[in-house]
Parts: sequence; structure tokens; C-alpha cells
Amino acid sequence: MAAPLNQTAQTTRVCSLPLALMIFLGLITVLGFNVVFYGDTASAGPNQVALVVMSAIVIGIGRFWLGLSYHQLEQDVFRSVYTTIPACFILFLIGPLISLWIVGGVVPGLIYYGLEIIHPSFFLPISFLCCCVVSVSIGSSWSTIGTVGLALIGIGETLGLPAGMSAGAVISGAYFGDKMSPLSDTTNMSAAVTEVELFTHIRYMFYTTIPAAILSIIAFTILGLFQNVSSDLNTQGIEQMQLILKQTFHISPLILIPPLVVLGLIAKKTPALPAIFMGCVAGVFCALFLQEELLYRVAENMELSGLYPTLITITGTGPVIDVGHPDINSLLNRGGMASMLYTVWFIFAAMFFGGALEATGVVNTLTKALLRSAQSAGQLAGATLATCLVVNMTTCEQYLAIALPGKMFKKSYKDQNLAPENLSRALEDGGTMTAVLIPWNTGGVYATGVLGISPLAYAPYCFFNLLCPAVSIFLSTFNYNIRKAR
Repeated sequence: MAAPLNQTAQTTRVCSLPLALMIFLGLITVLGFNVVFYGDTASAGPNQVALVVMSAIVIGIGRFWLGLSYHQLEQDVFRSVYTTIPACFILFLIGPLISLWIVGGVVPGLIYYGLEIIHPSFFLPISFLCCCVVSVSIGSSWSTIGTVGLALIGIGETLGLPAGMSAGAVISGAYFGDKMSPLSDTTNMSAAVTEVELFTHIRYMFYTTIPAAILSIIAFTILGLFQNVSSDLNTQGIEQMQLILKQTFHISPLILIPPLVVLGLIAKKTPALPAIFMGCVAGVFCALFLQEELLYRVAENMELSGLYPTLITITGTGPVIDVGHPDINSLLNRGGMASMLYTVWFIFAAMFFGGALEATGVVNTLTKALLRSAQSAGQLAGATLATCLVVNMTTCEQYLAIALPGKMFKKSYKDQNLAPENLSRALEDGGTMTAVLIPWNTGGVYATGVLGISPLAYAPYCFFNLLCPAVSIFLSTFNYNIRKAR
């Protein structure tokens, strides 16, 4: 009698825990070398190559040691990558959204208005809120820290505040946007790994993010009241930034139209792709009717003639704006579809590796070992958060702290009849929030390099980063707002 099609003549083995740990240790070793040699640029190619090489090794182990069918391994790996395609299309639209909102004056205007609210008596909570506004508008914690955050650190020093305290407020606000902004690559990656619609993921994160943000504001306010703050507020750096922005862009309340359009569509539960596309269209209108003079300057920098090729080039590769200030230039010369290629590349490589781990049974073996005592939603959330922290500490990469636990725990949440957005929220609370607190993680290395402040000095004051995992565990433990699978 012929064997069933889903069976092979070759005897297969089950992946053991020592073998699974060896594979994981091999990945950590390779990524560790990348961090040593490439520093915070390791995610711009080296880590992607390492993931593909490790995927090939895992597939080889599956084929020749575990006796699995290569055809089935290949199908499982490609199926894993296929699930991320919708998120990658969203990322390709987010790149143009960033660049068009920059040349349309949306991002510079939000930064300008955010800097208006600086006041010495409430410097810490206002710094937190200011960085929240900027990071949500640009979707990048690193850019927020390196521009507005750096200026706020200087002001904090003139007020006599400890540098670690000011850095804690800045980093907390910067990571608020890294978690909640639809322009953030970590937000998109968490949704992609767990196959959750982007805006569903963002809306569900409000339940842990808003309490953590409110508690952070209260904590920063109380902390500031007990500091001996000088009344002499030296805002020279802030005023210079505002002056350059106002000279370069036409700042008016009309620049709020594109964000309001996107927020309105989100409120109506419009899918992510059309909502972001309409945000791009609104950005084009702002650029044409509010920033026409800037568009011609950008066209001159790019050596293009006419508004049409200028807008097409900005959409594809981002703007080229020179305001005579290197830090502000780095903030404004961002975006474009091409800017998302490294992130999409990383997502493909991570999911390729995750698919190989899943197909060979490595994920199942590691998950069983981690979840022996996780019998409730709270214990499962705690295990997810702890795993994200361990991956951040061992691989030094927050993207992997989202991708690997996402693959590992996906089936466990399904088995407990929990909606996948529970997992995507836990990945953000554990993976995105903790990266900057670890001195040897790329997030911690970058923050230290830019601000010149050790994570040991600022980590105790990163209230938002510390509170998000705590609130997540609290809600899960008491089974509050835990969404069941539909």
C-alpha cells in the first residue's frame, strides 16, 4: 500500500531542548559579533545576513539531522514570510508619508508647536509630552532623542536638573511614539509578526499605554517639584530650532489637517493602507499649497525641474533639505519609500528565520519549556514579557525581541483562546520598551552615544518604559481587558 502523501519514508526526529538552545546560542553569538564590529548600524545589513545564514543552518539541521522533508521545510518558511507582506506594503506607504509630511510642514509644525510649551516649573512632564508629540509625528524614537531630545537635555542642564533625570523624560516620550505611532517600524513589525491589523494593534495598546503615560506625567511632575530648579531658562537651543523651522516652512494650524485626516479614518476603523494613503494625499496638498517655495528649493537641491518630478523623487527617496544646521538636517532629510527597505529586509529575514525555527520544531520545544507553569493569561503575558527582555539582553536587537517571541508564543495564545492582539501588545510592552534600558543593546548604545549619558543613570527615570510592562502584567493578572479570540 502506498504511503500517505503527508508522510516521508525517512524516519524523523523531534527537536530536543539542548539542540534548540544550541541554535539559539549560535544566533546570539553571531549577532554579538555584529554588534562588536558594526555597533548601532548592525541592523542596516549585517543582522539580516546573519539571520539568513542561520536560517540555512537550521534548515540543514532539519533536513539532515531531524529527517524532515526539504519541500515541507521550504513551504513552511515561505508561509511564514508571506504573512508579513501586508505589513511590508504598509511600510512602503509609511516611507512616503514621512517625507511628504516633512515637506508639507506637518512634522516641522508639530515640532514647533511642541517646543512652545516648555516651562521651567514643569520642565520634566512637558519634556515628556513634547517628545511624545514629536515621536508620534515622525515614528522614530532615535530621531526624537537625537534632535529635540538633545536640545531638551541642554535646557535641563541650565536648570540644574540631573542629566539622567532629563534623559529619562526625553527617552520616555520618544518611546511613546515608537510604540504608538503608525509610522513606527516596531509598531508595524509587532502587527506583522502576529498578523494583527495595524490600527487594531494600536487601539488595543491604549489600555496599557495611556495608564503608563498618565502615571509617568504624575511621576515627572512630583519629581520636578522636589528639584531645586533655576528660574533662568536658557532656551537658546530651542529658539534657534524654532527660528530655523519657521524660516524654512510656512507654519500654520493648517498643517494639522493631514494628521486629523488619518486620525479621523482610524476612528472610523478604516483599514491601514487606505488611511495612510489618504494621509499621503493630504501631505501632497500641504506641500503644494503651503510650502511651494520650499518645494522649489528642494527641486534645486535635487537638480530637478518642475514640481511633479520633485514630488515623485521625494516620495521615492525622501527630501534633500539644507537648513544650515546638521542636527535639524538629519531630522528633516528622512522618509521616502527607499528608507523602509532595511526594515522590510529585516522583517523578511527575521520571519525567514522564524519560519525555519517553527518548521524544525525549535519554537515548539522552547515554548513548551517556557510555558510549563503558564496556565493563565497573566502568566502567559509574564512569560512573553520576560522572553522579550531576555532576547533584548542576549541578541542586543529590539527587532528580534519582537520577531522571535512573536513566533514562539503565537500558538500558545491561540491555544488559550486569546486574540492575537494580546500578543502584539505584549511584544511592544516587553520588546520595544526595554531595549533602550540595556547598555549593550543597540537602543542603549545609541542613546548613550547621542546624549552622553549612561543607561545606568537614565534607566531609573524612564518611567514610561518601566511602567508599560508593569501595567501589562497587572491587567493580564486580573484578567482585565483581555480579548478573547473571535
